[in-house]
Formats: sequence, structure tokens, C-alpha cells
Amino acid sequence: MTAPRSPAANARQPRASSAAWRAEPELPTPFRVAGLDGIRAIAVTLVILYHLTPGTTVGGYLGVDLFFVVSGFLITTLLLRERSTTGRINLRAFWTRRARRLLPALAVLVLACCTAAWAIGGDVLVGLGLQVLGAATFSSNWLLLAAGSSYFGDSLPELFRNLWSLAVEEQFYLLWPLLLVLVLLRIPRWARIAGVAALATASALAMAALWTPADATRVYYGTDTHAFGLAIGAVLAMLASSWPTRALEWPRRARRLLGVAGPVALLALLGLAVLMPGDAAVVFRGGLVIVAVLTAVVIATLLVPGAPLARLLELGAFRWVGRRSYGLYLWHWPVFVLVVSALPGWRRDGLPGWALGGIALAITVLAAALSYRFVEQPLRRLGFSAVARRIRDGWHATAPRVVATSAAAVLLLATGTGAVVALSSDPGVGQTQAQVEAGRHAIHDAAAPPPVPSGPPVPGSPSPIPSPAPAAGDQVTAIGDSVMLAAAPQLEAALPGVAIDAIVSRHLGSAPEVVQAELNAGTLRRIIVVGLATNGPIDRSTLEQVRAMIGPHRELVVVNVQAPRGWTDGNNAILSSFAQSYRNVELANWHDAAQPILGDLNRDQIHFGPTGARVFTDSIEGALQRLAELPPLRDERTDLSLPAPF
Repeated sequence: MTAPRSPAANARQPRASSAAWRAEPELPTPFRVAGLDGIRAIAVTLVILYHLTPGTTVGGYLGVDLFFVVSGFLITTLLLRERSTTGRINLRAFWTRRARRLLPALAVLVLACCTAAWAIGGDVLVGLGLQVLGAATFSSNWLLLAAGSSYFGDSLPELFRNLWSLAVEEQFYLLWPLLLVLVLLRIPRWARIAGVAALATASALAMAALWTPADATRVYYGTDTHAFGLAIGAVLAMLASSWPTRALEWPRRARRLLGVAGPVALLALLGLAVLMPGDAAVVFRGGLVIVAVLTAVVIATLLVPGAPLARLLELGAFRWVGRRSYGLYLWHWPVFVLVVSALPGWRRDGLPGWALGGIALAITVLAAALSYRFVEQPLRRLGFSAVARRIRDGWHATAPRVVATSAAAVLLLATGTGAVVALSSDPGVGQTQAQVEAGRHAIHDAAAPPPVPSGPPVPGSPSPIPSPAPAAGDQVTAIGDSVMLAAAPQLEAALPGVAIDAIVSRHLGSAPEVVQAELNAGTLRRIIVVGLATNGPIDRSTLEQVRAMIGPHRELVVVNVQAPRGWTDGNNAILSSFAQSYRNVELANWHDAAQPILGDLNRDQIHFGPTGARVFTDSIEGALQRLAELPPLRDERTDLSLPAPF
């Protein structure tokens, strides 16, 4: 870091606020932290594994939070170094550098992927205009929230869903320098650090307070609730601005402490990436804050000159991936969505799922490498004007340059045309969305009769004896997610009067809350059907809680999962074991019933049309029939909720 200027030299420099908008050249000495590319490489690898190989790293989404801390640290350090070196912060030059770094690769991504989406067609075109608008304005997170999108749902293949995090960072790049120039640099250093730490704390508390188990998208996408990682990185930059730049100037105890703390923090991050699923409450109530703090500890270790961890993270593979991490992050998700949409008949679990991820990864690496070599680096090094002049001169240069320039022009024209056609081809409603909406209308239009009273028996009265005939619809409460919504019309037809409470992206963790609300309203019926294992890993303790809440005189049907997800087998094993453990619990085996008709399901192999709805309903009716056929207990006082005696 640059040594402080003398008071006399500083006196000759204009004030930061008065010269902040004047154009200046790039900083003469580029700032680089050894090993920081390695952190980027780890972050992008975790995210790619999380998306392309579902279930292998259930916490791979944490890579985004690593990026946030790195960005907050790096941007703040660059701004503070510029002020220390020049006496001011040139906002226009800063934003120009950010535009040169981010916009070219993003533009290529949008044009190429929109053209590919048009070629594939179908659901991948739905909402594409809104997504492109979000990409162009760096407001994807807020636009997706306004549109009711769910990060944790899969009812619609959103091509540019991953750009939500880029939007959060860009909003930080826009607002943070202004806050630094206009406020923070005008107060004492200790107050500056305390103020930014307070902002980080407020953001983390907002995430914890606004989080709901039904869907965490609001707190995950929100800049206000997910900015603490950026702020923690900024705090580290402010603290590190006064740290020594030579190893011998560091106290031995500090070097030893960070030498141990850094590797331990990195191992802890890798452990969380493997063990902490994204739907757990702890993630949003302190878990992501812990990730940000651990990342800051790793970066702090890299600031010690000659740190062994820095040497490890400077290995060639880490540096190669880290330098291309922006392109890898941009491309991996849209490419995966396009590959899955282009190969709808492929399963997304097992070997076919790995093959889909492998194809997407190969395309991603190739696209990111080409983008880095021919788009990002030239524009970052030369600037927009110089690159434009080179393109203009290419028409009058040697034959190879003329051919290259012509090919680039044709490619740009083709992808531009394809993108325009794709945006105009939006069908408006996706296949799954149409099925879900039909289910919502069926539930809304159904005139269900009042539920059969099913409270606890009057003292002294006999316990209810299951009827040999399956329960009628007016005895059934069905609680589910978008899968049950898609089947709602068929369920209504097969079980007239059934009460269906289903919401897109709902997870099993919300079941106790739903059941309690039904109990409080007195509307919970004698048989409860729960189909909530599609949208993430489940915990048996939640099932036990639901069983305890409904009491011994109600019966429970749990519906297992057909989904090409890493958690499917685990969830189905839990549901099967749970159903086998209790006499008044039955399993609706939708997974096995769906295998012969996988070709009739939607591209996501989760939702369905009439054929799938009929088979899904049949699996529930079969479970109701098995409950009805249970022989009566010899001892009527026996608790039906006790483990089955077989």
C-alpha cells in the first residue's frame, strides 16, 4: 500500500469532493493481493458445483457470499488507495473502469444466450424481456422479486436468474463510492469503521427479521438484507489500510495467529459448503454472516506478506480459474438452463444428470475462456475507444484481420437479430405456470362442503374406527407445493370436496405453521395429505412435529418425490421410513408411479399435464385406500399414533 503523503503535499491537492467528477488516468500502480484469485476460484467452483451437480455441495451457494466479501474489500481498498495517492477519488474514472470490466462480457452473454433460447423455444423464452431489462440496468434482484420469482423454485427456467448477485454488486459499486466520498471520508477513521460495521449489522439483522420459512427469496435477493458481506469486506479494507506492507514489520504473534486462522477459516468455509443446505433457518439467521466473517479472515491472512496460504492459492490452476471467475459465473447458469431445455428427455439425476452438468461445464469453460481472451481483456486494457478504433482499422488491415473483423461483425449481427426475435417470441406463460394457474383456479372455484368434525373424541366415547371404504374428499386436507397445484383439477375431480392448500416453492419446513393455522381455524380434517418434499432436503423431525400436532385420531398421508435433484433419494427414504413407523401414516408413492411416464412430464421432470396429474392423484387415492383397509384395533384405547406393531 502507498505510504501517506506529507501534509505539504496533501495541502496542494484539491479536496476529494470538489474534484471527484474530473476524469483521471488509471492508478499508476495496480493493486493486487496474492491469493485473491484463489479465493475467487474457490467461490466460483462452489457455485458451479451447486448448480450443475445438485446435491454434491448442498451449501455451494455460499460462493456468492465469498464474492461479496472479496468485492467489498477490493473496491474499498482501491478507492482508499486512490485517495491516499492522489488526494481525491475520481468517481467518473471509477465507474468507467467498472463498466469496462463488467459490461462487455455481460453483453456477449445476453446476445448469445437469447439467440440460443430462441432456437430452443418453449418455457426458456418466458419472461425473457424482464430478465434482459434487469441485466441491462443491474436491477435483476428487484425485478425478479417484483415478478414473484423464487430463487428456490423450479417452475420456470429463468435464463438469467444468476444475475441477481451481479445486480447487488453493481448497486454497491454505484452507491458505495458516493457514501465514501460524501460522508465517510469526512469523519474520523474509528467512526468510519464503526459506521460501516453498523451497516453490516443492520443488514444481517434485517435478513434474520424478514426471513420466512415459506420462501427466503426476499431476504436472499434484497440488496438491503444481503449487503453485509460487502460491508464486512469494506470494514476489512479500512482496517487493513494501516497494516504493514513488509513481513518484518508485522508482530510475530499476529503473523502466527493469522497463519493458523486463515487455513482454519478456509476449511470451515469448505465444510459449510458441503454441510449447510440453503433452506435451513440458520443460513439466514447468522449462517451467511459467519461465512462472510470467515472469508474476511482468509483475506486478512493473505495480506501478510509471504503467507503460506497465499502461496497455495497462487498455484496455476487457482489463478487461471480466478481470473476467469467472472465469465465462469456469468455463463454457467444460462448454459445449464439451455442444455436442460434442449435435452428434455434426459433425467437430471444419476448418470444422465452428471452428463448434463458435464456438457454445461464444457461449454461454460470454453465460453468464459473466449470471452476473457477476446472481449474482457482487450476492453479492460485498452478501453472502449481504442477497441472501436482497432475494429474500424481492421477493415483496412491484413487479410487475416479483415476476416476476423468480418466474422465478428456477422456474429454480432446474427446474435443481435436472434436476441430481438427471442424477446418478441415470449409466449407469456410457461407450461408449468399454466398448469399451476389452472390448479389455483380449480381450488378457488371449488365449492367445498364444510369439513366433517374431527376434533378429539368426547371422554368416554369410543375411538373412531377406520371405514373400509376410502375417505371422501370432504374428509381430506391436502397441503402441498406447485406439484400439488398442477394436480389440483384432477384431485378435485377424484375427491370432490377435498380442501387443497398449495403454494409454489413451499417446503416441508412450513408444514407445522400451515397445520397450526388449520387447527386454530377448526378446519383441519380427519385425513391430512402432505406433499412438500420437492423443494429441498427434509428433516424427519418436521414430520414427527406434524404427526404430533394432528393428534392420534387423525391419519396422515405423505407424498414422496419425483424430481431430478440430489436430495430426492434421501427425502424419499425418510418419508418411507416414517410411513412404516406409524400405523396411521401411509405413503403415496408418486416417485415409483411416475417412472413409466417420465416422458409425459414437463421438461423439468417434476411438473406435469393431465397424464401426470392422473397418476399423481392415483397414488394418493391408493394411499387413502390402504388406510381404509387397515383392520380395526382390538383394543380401542390403543393410540393410533404409536409405532406399528409389525
